[in-house]
Amino acid sequence: MKRKEFITTAASPIDAAGAESADRVHIVSLGFDDGFRKSCEKVAEIHERFGLSACFNIVASASDPDTGFSDPYASKHPIGGWELWNELADRGHEIMPHGWRHAHLGEMPLAEARGLIIRCLDRFSERLRGFEPQKSVFSFPYNQSTPELEAWLPEVVMGFRTGGGGINPLPTADTLKITTEGYGPDDCGEHLERRLDELLAGPSGWLVYTMHGLDDEGWGPIRADHLESLLSRLVKEPTVRVVPMGRAIIKNKG
Repeated sequence: MKRKEFITTAASPIDAAGAESADRVHIVSLGFDDGFRKSCEKVAEIHERFGLSACFNIVASASDPDTGFSDPYASKHPIGGWELWNELADRGHEIMPHGWRHAHLGEMPLAEARGLIIRCLDRFSERLRGFEPQKSVFSFPYNQSTPELEAWLPEVVMGFRTGGGGINPLPTADTLKITTEGYGPDDCGEHLERRLDELLAGPSGWLVYTMHGLDDEGWGPIRADHLESLLSRLVKEPTVRVVPMGRAIIKNKG
């Protein structure tokens, strides 16, 4: 099956990273980490109502039932598996790596951290049809990286996401490091709205915002009805493009 690709529905035909064609462009990339099955299925449905692609950042070992995966936040609710991730990718959604396990990579020896990342990428290559590490964005668990890992990662992936604030410059062909933010452990909706207001009030920019689940799932969830109303508003904003972070970079890679 050829995988469907959504880009965005919008009032004017500005490319996802085409700042040259408008005075201002505001890219919004909303990522959902960890892979809660119920939430991911619902997030995908909501995005599809508006012709949008969702972005899911998946813990590789959590998607395999035989790994004994455990995490105080990420294993409280059922996690999806590779069958679901392949189905969602076929429907046009972005599936990106979020680690072999939900580990603090910045707090362990460099060799061990690199080994866990490679193991994650290898499993994605084995289980996610069409996955290519050099076209992927690695999302650090806990958004915690180190200078050493950041210097090494461009050898194996297209880019990486870490902490440091949600509003980035527009992506270019040289974009490697993407910074993000989120809010929790309670509902993140009001915090996200404030960041969107900040983005839209300024010049061109790119908001990369990290969430986890909907309603009662995960750290800092957002209500399903709030996500739907938010996307309904964003697709009507003439300067806004709602694009998964990987595709926002790929658009500039030629």
